[in-house]
Amino acid sequence: MREILHVQGGQCGNQIGAKFWEVVCAEHDIDSTGRYQGDTELQLERVNVYYNEASCGRLVPRAVLMDLEPGTMDSVRSGPYGQIFRPDNFVFGQSGAGNNWAKGRHSLGGGTGSGMGTLLISKIREEYPDQMMLTFSVFPSAKASDTVVEPY
Repeated sequence: MREILHVQGGQCGNQIGAKFWEVVCAEHDIDSTGRYQGDTELQLERVNVYYNEASCGRLVPRAVLMDLEPGTMDSVRSGPYGQIFRPDNFVFGQSGAGNNWAKGRHSLGGGTGSGMGTLLISKIREEYPDQMMLTFSVFPSAKASDTVVEPY
């Protein structure tokens, strides 16, 4: 059986991740509470790749959501599919990296997603060297930045 653990980090990663889960839920006919609403077993055939089934029959995304500050986590939690995640899968600090690459470790832009994400990836690679890993990087844009110095 193949299982995928979805790790999303930082503001951008969590915003993209929230949309990702909305799409996956729609494809499998899973509502915002984690209940299957479809009428064909075909949609549930490989649902365990992305979801765990809770004891109450709810489908819960196999995901970890991380950030250095709680703002984005609060947005995801209050979003349309925020209640589908387990509360202990939200990992966050109280003060963000503030676009300071030194605070986030290494950064393409921002601080948590690329900075803290890079550290997390290297630690996961050390611990699980034989597992496949796939990452998606989002590069900063001067046209869509929260901070004027972010793309530099």
